[in-house]
Amino acid sequence: MFDIGFWEICIIAVIALIVFGPEKLPGAARTAGLWIGRIRRMVTTVRQEVDRELHLQEMREAIQQSDQNVHQFLEETKTGLNELNKPISLDSNLDSKPNEEKAEESNSKRD
Repeated sequence: MFDIGFWEICIIAVIALIVFGPEKLPGAARTAGLWIGRIRRMVTTVRQEVDRELHLQEMREAIQQSDQNVHQFLEETKTGLNELNKPISLDSNLDSKPNEEKAEESNSKRD
């Protein structure tokens, strides 16, 4: 974690022995160990919460994208249904063409 070598740990131990003395050193080491453990657990918890929030944010974005796709599909479907519900207007040209063809056939038969 801190990339501390063997000799560096020995120097820290000697300084701690001089500062705390032989009677208080075990208690100080225990207290330091407890605090280090608490800090590690806290860092792990924070890291997990951040990861969870990032995952939730990704899920929210995916849900929003899906919601937009559904709304777009619904709008397209409504537009299509509105087109189908429009009354069919028969163009007068369409009606006259078959009559003209029939008239031409009867004229050709007469000849």
